[in-house]
Amino acid sequence: MLMAITREISPAIRQCELTHLTRAPIDLDRARAQHADYEWALVEAGITVRRLPTTDDMPDSVFVEDIAVILDELAVITRPGAVSRRAEAPAIMDALVKTRALHFRPMVMIEEPGTLDGGDVLVLGTRVYVGSSSRTNAAGIDQLRRHATRAGYTVQALPVRGCLHLKSAVTAVGPETVLLNPAWIPEDAFADYERIAIDPRERHAANAALLPDRVIYPAAFPRTRERLEAAGVKIRPVDVSELAKAEGAVTCCSLIFEV
Repeated sequence: MLMAITREISPAIRQCELTHLTRAPIDLDRARAQHADYEWALVEAGITVRRLPTTDDMPDSVFVEDIAVILDELAVITRPGAVSRRAEAPAIMDALVKTRALHFRPMVMIEEPGTLDGGDVLVLGTRVYVGSSSRTNAAGIDQLRRHATRAGYTVQALPVRGCLHLKSAVTAVGPETVLLNPAWIPEDAFADYERIAIDPRERHAANAALLPDRVIYPAAFPRTRERLEAAGVKIRPVDVSELAKAEGAVTCCSLIFEV
């Protein structure tokens, strides 16, 4: 059974961390409605959703993906690059215990001086790609490599340019297919995969959430959506325009794992 952990949108989301975007007004009610539709898209795909509460001192907490990397054999609790986000970890750890995600997965933690955001980690089978970004440093990558290698994975670090996270630049849209923005990521790193490039007029269009039989995809990028559908990808569109103002995307808002 697949489960997804999500988290309520904090009333303080307007004070979220921003790196590449200019701050713009966020409509809290609209953001919550969009997030609810996103959760419903997970339910439609047969995934059990557990939504965690939040607080008014964790503006970025809806972006749960950054707090953990869950492999089939291992759960890694990250140490986010933004100091303001490190208080989000205890609730995620508690949820993983209560959902029995740790029943057959040992848990490890990224430790100082390492930093690692889950948004910088792309898992393709037994290959793990990690973005070297403003949020994820070399020490964090080395720690993840050590843990993941013991579990049978290979780990490759990639430079990230022009965007917040690796998964801002590339995500999986099929078992052997990636969607990418070649301006933000070394395209040749994914030479072993079928590659679909975004429409260059839609710079932020490379983030898609792969589910067993479909892809959750932002409604804001119709030209890239046409490319995906032409390649046979089944799309479930969602409007996440308010979350995008907080540098959020569709992978950011859930932790999906087998229980």
